Parts: sequence; C-alpha cells; structure tokens
Amino acid sequence: MTEAEKQSIAQTFIASLRAQDADLLKSITTEDVSWTLPGASAVSGRAVGVAGIMKRAHGLAMNDVNLEILHVLYGLDDVAIMLHNTSQHGGRVLDEYLTTVCLLRDNRIRQLNTYISDVPMLNTFFA
Repeated sequence: MTEAEKQSIAQTFIASLRAQDADLLKSITTEDVSWTLPGASAVSGRAVGVAGIMKRAHGLAMNDVNLEILHVLYGLDDVAIMLHNTSQHGGRVLDEYLTTVCLLRDNRIRQLNTYISDVPMLNTFFA
C-alpha cells in the first residue's frame, strides 16, 4: 500500500467523523472495526463497529469539536494521524493533541487506537 493510499484512508476517516457519514466510514473499514479512546468520559472506551464509531462521532459533533489534522504518519503496514482537537462548548474548553493509530487489514482500517495528551481535560469536557 502506498503512502498516498494510506493518507487517503486517514483523511477519509476524519472526513467521515466530521460528516457523521456511516457509508463513508464503511468504505474504509473492516466489518469488525473498533476504536479505543482513553479516559472515563462519555466518548471514552471501545467503540465497536461502524455504528459504535458513528455514536462517538455524534458525541464529538454535539460538542462542536474541531478535528484539525496536523500530520499523517506512515508505518510499514499502517498509518497514524496527529490531530489537534479544540472546542468551547457549554462553558467548557477542549484543547488537546492526540494521535490515532490506524491498523490496517486488506487496505482497510481494522483497529483504531487513540493516544491523548490530556486525559483529565477530555474527561472534564465530556463529563
């Protein structure tokens, strides 16, 4: 898989979250896809399947979270996305850096693992 193809998958993943577009997400994921996010907030834990990921995307959208791609990083077989997520909503502020590692199988995302710079901030923002 080329770097351009990996970049396309990474950008399509973020676009599917922004648009809350399940069909777009299905086009780049395996049927058994899951996404882990640390913390103890409403958006934390393991989201399973496209429906679970769309539920998380809805939670991000309802809180006006801006997903800014800083860099796409390439591994031998996989791809990662460095992001800066920000929001001001309901008197709360979110300003965090994170990396989501996209593990691929047959040129589709099978597992997403997110690493966050400030888990307490995430927990407070999505309390």
